[in-house]
Order: sequence, then C-alpha cells, then structure tokens
Amino acid sequence: MAERPNFILFITDQQRADHLGCMGHPVLRTPNIDTLANAGTVWDRFYVASPVCMPNRASLMTCRMPSSHGVRCNGIPLDTRNVTFVELLRDAGYKTALIGKSHLQTFSGRPPALQRPPVPEGYHPPKAEAFRHDHDRYTVEAPDQARYDIPLPYYGFDHVELVTRHGDGCQGTYRQWLLDREPDALNLIGADNQLPHDYSCPQAVRTALPEELYSTSYIAERAGAWLDANANGDQPFFLMVSFPDPHHPFNPPGRYWDMYTPDDMPTPAAFDRDDWNPPPHVAGILRDRAEGRANLRAMGAIGTDAQEAREAQALTCGMISMIDDAVGRVRTHAGADRAVTMFTSDHGDHLGDHRMLFKGPGVYEEVTRVPFIWADPAQPDPLRTDTIGQTHDIGPTILDRARVAPAIGMQGQSLLRGGRDVAFVQYDHQSTASGLGHPPRIHTVRTRQHRLSLIDGVSWGELYDLDADPREFINLWDDPAHATTRAALIEVLARQEIAAVDHAPFPTAHA
Repeated sequence: MAERPNFILFITDQQRADHLGCMGHPVLRTPNIDTLANAGTVWDRFYVASPVCMPNRASLMTCRMPSSHGVRCNGIPLDTRNVTFVELLRDAGYKTALIGKSHLQTFSGRPPALQRPPVPEGYHPPKAEAFRHDHDRYTVEAPDQARYDIPLPYYGFDHVELVTRHGDGCQGTYRQWLLDREPDALNLIGADNQLPHDYSCPQAVRTALPEELYSTSYIAERAGAWLDANANGDQPFFLMVSFPDPHHPFNPPGRYWDMYTPDDMPTPAAFDRDDWNPPPHVAGILRDRAEGRANLRAMGAIGTDAQEAREAQALTCGMISMIDDAVGRVRTHAGADRAVTMFTSDHGDHLGDHRMLFKGPGVYEEVTRVPFIWADPAQPDPLRTDTIGQTHDIGPTILDRARVAPAIGMQGQSLLRGGRDVAFVQYDHQSTASGLGHPPRIHTVRTRQHRLSLIDGVSWGELYDLDADPREFINLWDDPAHATTRAALIEVLARQEIAAVDHAPFPTAHA
C-alpha cells in the first residue's frame, strides 16, 4: 500500500442507508456510487454519532462524541479549540480542501429556541457559561453575506468553497457563482417561483432553477476544477465533497423531478400496522400533525400520510440520482481514480417510516443508520461487512491509512483494524418535544440484536429486538420477559458513557 495516499470523501445530507442501489433500494439507480461499492468495502451497519447535522458533522471532523466536542445539538458552533483530523493531515503535509457544505457553524440566522435561565433577583450575575468561549465570533457560515471571507485554514481546510443552507436557496460562495452566471437567479428559486406540480407533500418545491445552476452541479464543477489544479503534484491531498441534498425541501431540478414516481415507491410498513403504539415523544409528533399544530416548513420531524411519504421518497430519489451523476463527473478528473474514495451521509430521514418525515426525536434505524463505502485502489477484492462502525471512526481510519497518528482524546477508531460491538448515539435538541414537555436528550446503544434508548427526564425508555422486530414497532421496555436484556443493555450504555468521558487534556505532571 502507498504510505501517503490521496483521499476523496463524498458526504450527503440526510440520506439514509437503504437509499442506494448497492444498499438494496428497489427502484433508485446509483451506478456511480455502486461502482465504488463494487470496488471497495461496504459497511452494512454504519451509524451516526448523532442523528442531526451539526453534532454529527462535528463528530466527523473531531472524531469525538457530541458530549466531548460540545456541539450537542444544532445551533452550537464547533469551537476551534477542538482539533480536527483534517488539521492532522495538513500538519503531515497534505493539501486539504472542502467543496460544498460544512455546517460546523450556524447558518439559519434565527435566535436559539432555548432561553438562558434568569438570574434571581438580588444576585450578582455569573459569567455566561461554565467555560470560556466566544461563539459570537463564529460567523463564517452566517446567512445573507454579500461576500464570504473565509479565514484559512478553516478547521484544517486550506481551500474552502462553501455552500450553506438547503434546496435551491443555498448560499455561501455558491450564491456568488450562481449570480455571476444568472443575474436573475433569485427570481427562479423558492416556493413562490416554483413550476406547477401536483405533489401534496410538505416542502415539495419544483424549482425553476435549471440543473446546471443547482448547487449539486456547482459542487461537482468546483471539485473537478480543484482536482485538475492539485492532484498531479508530489503533495498528497484530502478533498471533502459535501452535498446539501437530499435534505428537504424536496426540490430536484429539471429531469430529476420526475425521474421517479410516487407510485413506484414502497408504502412504509407503519401504515399497515394497526397494533403499533408509538412511544410518547413520537405520538406527540403524530398528534401535532393530526390536530393542525405541526410546523410544515421546519426542519424537525412531522407526521405524514402514505401518499406524502411516497412523494417524499420519489423526490428524494431524484436528488440522490443527481448526486450520483455528480460523483461520476468528479471521478473523471485528475487523480480521482487513484484516490481512496469514501461515501457517507450525516444522518437519515424517516421518509414515512413510523408515519413521519424528516428527523428526530425518534432515533430509529432510518435516521441513525447511514451508508459508508471505503474504496481503496490497493484493496484486492470487494467486501461487505456487518461489523458496526460510526461516523467518528471515519477520521481515524483516514489517519491510519495515511500513517498519521490520531490526537490524544479522539474517540473514534480505525475501521482498518476492525469495527465495534456497539454503536453509541447521542441526541439533543433545543426545542420542546410535545410528547415529553421538555427538550429531548436521548442516549442510545445499538448492538447486533437490540436497540435501547434512555430519555432524560422520564421514567420510561425504549427497547427493541431488531432480529424479531426490524422495523422497531414493539417496545419491550416494560415487558417482564425482557427485563434481563434491558438490565444488560443499560450496563452496556453505562460503559459507553464512561468510555466517552474525555481523555483530553492529558496530564501535565504526576501531581
């Protein structure tokens, strides 16, 4: 094996594991990503560290759990005191580049949902928080900037071409590129300017923006240009190609809109289960939609019906097919065929499973399990593995292959040396979950057979036997016949919590 190989990491936003041809989807065609799978290793049990964008992307970069790097939920910028695996590659002599979405800082422009606790009357106010930081300076990805002045290196990246937000309303350096090519582009984007269609699914938007101006095309073009300019020198490179799709709104442009039809999509099993008793935090989401209280324009999970679910699946498949074509174009450029190439996503989408769309706080397989493909030109034969891996293992695996030692305190492990027995997933959210009455904090362990979740502030939890109940409909938490299993998995969770306690900072002396 070459000691200093090149690397390309393709990452999508909100793509569940089963939405690839090579992962068994019955309709979706992804020949370019399947080519990677047929030449490399496919991980059939690959899980996120957190099933939301910012926490899991921070875990990818830092190789640490959200409770360690501090990005517990969306809305907390990744503090630059964290060391990223990209910094370690850069220090070892790698060129580093990011083309596309970062989302290590906030880009909505909205104030937080959480309110700071009030200071009791007559008390001297404390320092704002228990440790010193200045999140006000993390504004690189803030919205509506005329020009994006990105200080380099950016979390270890020497070159950054940024895409922020979602759908056809993406911003960042992409917006500058778009307006240079089509000065009237702002009159082509968004729901107010969309083309006619007959979809009823929330956030189905038939964008008037042509394919060649959509963010996926921009990312493919710019990634290819960077490879042509940088791949043929003596210096090795790491390139992250990060697509904001297939995250909602569901708006594949041009021919990708009707590439798949709702009639071809499977009806999620939950709509045929009259015996399903949703846990309270999921029941609250379904009740909000049924009673007209759901925010259909938001990012969090909403209830759905079977037709909306099939429509969301069809449009999602269109966006993924466009990404697959983009992956194919990038791989025609200089050096791509010789690079270790990976494909993954930051979390999944319910897409109608458990009668929901979007994500959280139901930490089901459809939002926690994502694709991961590792295609190394030095690998002699293709391989599929059902060993467990997680997002924060990607960085240590890259470092191991590059022969760069990880930093003290990185909690991921190299998948070149085997996988895990247990996936450990942490979920936090700012907003109150209607079925809980407070913001959810859910910690989960996933073994080869079971999933157990503990929820802060309530006396109940979730336990599923995934061999007998792979769709996670039958909660065994209170079943006396599974009390021993529940106790054993609570111990597994406790050990994962202990293992996730920081090993950094390292001792400075023997006190």
